[in-house]
Amino acid sequence: EAQLMESGGGLVQPGGSLRLSCVGSGFAFGMYEMTWVRHAPGNEPEWVSVISKDGATTYYADSVKGRFTISRDNAENTLYLQMNTMKPEDTAVYYCVSAFMVAGRRLRGQGTQVIVAA
Repeated sequence: EAQLMESGGGLVQPGGSLRLSCVGSGFAFGMYEMTWVRHAPGNEPEWVSVISKDGATTYYADSVKGRFTISRDNAENTLYLQMNTMKPEDTAVYYCVSAFMVAGRRLRGQGTQVIVAA
C-alpha cells in the first residue's frame, strides 16, 4: 500500500525553527514531484513549496520564501521542509503530497501539526 508519513511538527516560539519530514513507502518515491501544503483552521489549504523528482528545482509560496527550504533524499524516500524564522501565521497542519495518484487523487500524508506561539 502506498503511503506518506509526516513527522516533526510541534510547538515552536516565533523566530524559531522546525524541520518536517515525510517518508514515502509502497511506491517509487523518487519518480514523483513532491509538494508541501498547509491548512490552518478557518482558511483554505495553502500551497507551500514543491520540489522536482530529482530535487534540482524548487518553488516556494511568497509567504515562506527565504524562510523555508524544501529538500529530498530519494535514497531514503524522504522529503523535508526546513522552517526557519517562523511566524504565528505559519501555524497549520502540514501535509506532504506526491504526484503519485491513488484512486484518481494525489497521495497525501496524514499531516503534522505545527503551532507557532510564544
